Amino acid sequence: MKLTITDGKIGVRPPVTKPHPGFLHEVGEERFKKLVYDHYELIQKSDIAFLFPIHDEDDFAEAKQHAFDFLIQECGGPDYFKQSRGDSQMVGRHAPFRIDEAGRKSWLALYAALLEALVDEGVTEEYIKSFWDYLDIFSMWVVNTES
Repeated sequence: MKLTITDGKIGVRPPVTKPHPGFLHEVGEERFKKLVYDHYELIQKSDIAFLFPIHDEDDFAEAKQHAFDFLIQECGGPDYFKQSRGDSQMVGRHAPFRIDEAGRKSWLALYAALLEALVDEGVTEEYIKSFWDYLDIFSMWVVNTES
């Protein structure tokens, strides 16, 4: 399986399709959480680490939890994000951070390998691709800085 990153352009926000519910069904909540947390562990050692509170253990743990809460909700799971933080408003929540297209692509690339590994765990490629497509397109929405 090869996941490709679509080129985005600042200010362009294509329609977003939520992931197929089969993705969360096959992965399960605990494995889904591990996926998101593993992604954050990779971020700590990446070229986009400066965008995250990597030097504050509590803040970093909170950021991981918020990401999990949001993404599981988007996949049709429990509405943890809404319960803890209210409406998503991801564009506004990311506005204080200087996110450019290169950073977006780095963020996605870190997810690609983690998602491709799910094939070996028996997760249907079509479902993985639906989650990837969601991340690929939705991530364009938070780009707010020219590269």
